Amino acid sequence: MEALPRETIVDVLETRLREDILAGRHPAGSYLPPERRLADGYGVTRTTLKHAFGRLVQAGLLETRHGVGTRVRDYARFGGADLLPMLVRHSPDWIGEIFEVRRSVGALIAARAAACATEKHRAELRTLLDAVREADDGDAVQLADIEVHRALARATGNRVYVLLTNTLFNAYLPVRSALVGPFTDASIAHGRLAPVVDAVAAGDESGARRAADAYLTATERIMLEGLA
Repeated sequence: MEALPRETIVDVLETRLREDILAGRHPAGSYLPPERRLADGYGVTRTTLKHAFGRLVQAGLLETRHGVGTRVRDYARFGGADLLPMLVRHSPDWIGEIFEVRRSVGALIAARAAACATEKHRAELRTLLDAVREADDGDAVQLADIEVHRALARATGNRVYVLLTNTLFNAYLPVRSALVGPFTDASIAHGRLAPVVDAVAAGDESGARRAADAYLTATERIMLEGLA
């Protein structure tokens, strides 16, 4: 068994502030109330408030200027993909948009992998595909499946595709347990993914794109049903 993490007062305050910002209670571009008033309002010390502010500054939701105050950043305008896990925790509605990007980027990656993969890449893909079939349960199958997609991204030879793949998977983390539907049967999960690996191994770019699109569409449907 794994010990549950202990939530500190800073964790609680960070979550509350984050939700208030994402819900628009502190609109983008606005300045937060003075620290003393805000700390009194939340019933915390100014030290606790500063720690929570520091985390939200690092997350890209706040910016602090000495002598001016703390302003809410326009994350929709200036934020990056690293905000996606936070946004998914706030509202699962983001998942649909993430899946749209997953389909288009995933199909492109498969086609590029078919064009660029070396024999070493092809051997790695076959090994990782076998691991999908041999995984013990839905969670293990899901993780094995993810590794195949990371390997497809590496096979393109383009490191940006690797980072995009990592970003999309990181965005799933807050709701990953609800997305296990396509992976409950290891043999079926293997069968869905095998045409993608086969087409990449054969150097068939158009075939890899079609296979990836079919795979991503089918798994997306099942995962969205799980969320519903």
